[in-house]
This record gives sequence, C-alpha cells and structure tokens, in this order.
Amino acid sequence: MGETRFSKMKKIKLYGLMLFLPFAISSCEDDVRNILQQVENPDKEEEVVDKEIIPVDIEGNNIGLEFLEQMKGHWIGKNRVISDDYDWFAFDYRPISPSHIHGIFEGGSMGNLFTSFFISKYKGKKTLMARNGGVLSGIYRTSYFVMDSVNTSDGNYYRFVDAKGGEKIMSIELKFKGNDLNFNAYTSKLGDRMATRHMTFVGERATNELADYAASENQFPQDVIEWNYEENVNPDWFAPSEDGTVKTSTFLSYTEETNYDLVQLAQESGDPFIISDHSYLSILNVNIEREPQYAESTVFMNLSYAPLTDENGYFSSEENFNTITQFPELSIGENVFSFTYLHPGTYYVTAILDKNNDGFISQGDLVNPSKEIVVAPESVVDVTINNISTPN
Repeated sequence: MGETRFSKMKKIKLYGLMLFLPFAISSCEDDVRNILQQVENPDKEEEVVDKEIIPVDIEGNNIGLEFLEQMKGHWIGKNRVISDDYDWFAFDYRPISPSHIHGIFEGGSMGNLFTSFFISKYKGKKTLMARNGGVLSGIYRTSYFVMDSVNTSDGNYYRFVDAKGGEKIMSIELKFKGNDLNFNAYTSKLGDRMATRHMTFVGERATNELADYAASENQFPQDVIEWNYEENVNPDWFAPSEDGTVKTSTFLSYTEETNYDLVQLAQESGDPFIISDHSYLSILNVNIEREPQYAESTVFMNLSYAPLTDENGYFSSEENFNTITQFPELSIGENVFSFTYLHPGTYYVTAILDKNNDGFISQGDLVNPSKEIVVAPESVVDVTINNISTPN
C-alpha cells in the first residue's frame, strides 16, 4: 500500500477520564487556539473568578437553529490532543431528532467520546445545551453544558460552559466560518485543577449529504425542546470532586467488566438522559475471525460510506479514505467490538490487521474486502468479518 493521508495518521490514544473530543490543528496555531483573538492567554491558565452562568436565550430568534444547522456534516481535519498532533481526523454530526444533533468518536477498546447539542431549558430560559462524555477504561462519564456566549463579529462563535461550575470547570467553544470549523475544549478534571485547553480541532465540512438525509428523516431543524434539563436533572446526583464537593454537572460510574451493560452503567451513574432515551440511533456489533498466527495483532476497524478496498481486498481510491466516519482500534487479541450511538445508514466495514504490530497502517498489513452493511434506525445489527487476508 502506498502512503496515503490516512496511512500517515498517528495512532489515536485516550488521555485520562476528562478527555474531550473536539478537534484539530492548522498551520496557524495561534488562530486555532485563540478563536476570537481577544486574550493573550488562550489556554485559560489564569484563575477564573466565580460568576453566575447566564444562558443565551434563544426564544424568538434564530440562534439555536443556526447553530444546529452549522454543526451538521461530516468534518475532516487535524486534531491536537494536549501536545500531540494527528494529521487526519473525522467527526460525523447528524440530526437524531427535530432539535438534537449528535457525533461520536469511537476510540476503540479503551472507550469512546461523544458530544451532542440540543434545545433545552435552563434557568427558565430556552437555550442550547451540550452533552459530552462516554466510557473510558470502564469509567462512564456524562457532563452537561449550557451556551453562555455568542459572537458573530467574525464568523459565528459559540461557547458552552459546565452547567454547574461554568467556564472554570469545563467549556467547549466552536467557530464556524464558511465551510470551516474550529472546535476547542477545556477541562479541569472535575474541578480539581484550573481548566486548561485539552483538545483543538480544525477542519472542513467534507459533505452534508449524510446529515441532510438524517435531517429529512427527523424533520430537522425545529425550534422545539428536545429534552428539558431544568425538569429532569437533580443536582444531588452530580458526582463529587476529589475533595468531596460538587463542582460540575457530571455523572460518573465505574465497572471492571469488559463486557459491560451500557444502559446499566448509565443508570448507576444517575445520568438522567441515557443512550436508551435517544431516538433514531443504533448499535452495530462487529465480530472478527482471524487466523491463529495473528491472534495477538491489533485490528484497526473502519466504518466508511464508500468502500476502502475492492472485491479482492486491495485499497481502492485514496479519496475514499475521506469517507471514513468511525475508526476505532481494537486491543490485542480482541475480536468483538460494538459501535454505540451509531447513526443509521449504509456503511462499509473494513478491518486492517496490523501484521507487524507497529501501531500504524503500513505496507504488508492484512485487509478484508470492504463489507457493505445497512443499519436501520433504532436497530441492533451484527456482522462478522472473516476474510482479513489480503496483504497491502
């Protein structure tokens, strides 16, 4: 296999419980990290004074619908996590109801991370909120954010802050300009330290086709409340920080089981808006069958909306790599993987067996002919890949 943009992507790693998955880095780092170009320290390392969270009131204006419309799409760009750069990254944001848009990063065996945006109620106001979290090394986390800032002086900028602790605990900020997206995330480990920049993504909308279809299916967008934070969240359920105080609108639970029940784990956390409460989304279970001599090899799994390989298992058009929507990495010896919170649609499943275990997709790795599957809304689909045998 020749060098492609995807083959040069660094191996994705997950960095601790409070990992956010917002998104990449451009050639001009200062412009990326400091979206509004208004402060000297875009990493927010200075202490933030406690202040009341004032949500942006979207009643009677187009702010909410404009944001949701701008967020939808298959985004491709570059990603920085702390100080590590990833040359290729993708996020797939599609509507799942009339006023809810969702995207998830499947990191693989260690866990995943999602961020969704929806119309809600907070402090008596109709506003936009975000839900961010996932499962990482057996730790279930979901955090809730509220939009507290909008700026349209140069592109469209939006900020969401922790719904209890505000900016000093966690925040995410997005800026849309033309077909470009900047997405930063800041975290403080549940308030046990000052919030600092954790991730930055800069990308372009590769296509709106997938999201437009989901929008039509869900009669999106509509200026209606998807889920009422004000009515459904009990602050007594929030997880405490290390010092025992509650500083964040976050729900936590933990399991040592590798084959955990996601719904049960979510219920144990106290999370009031769990996966089973989400409409339209599905689950895909992939079973890998491999030759015994490759039992200890890592498998790179790929979901894409165009085939990555031909009927013989050889990589096809390089452009098809930009149709990848999910790209988890399975642990050594792992043969079963579940895609949760999965958008319905037609996909191609391509498994790449890391024959030399160098942690990258490289020449000589074994690949299967991309297998087409159809995932219906609110379904559970099982697929087996048993022909990972073509050397590329």
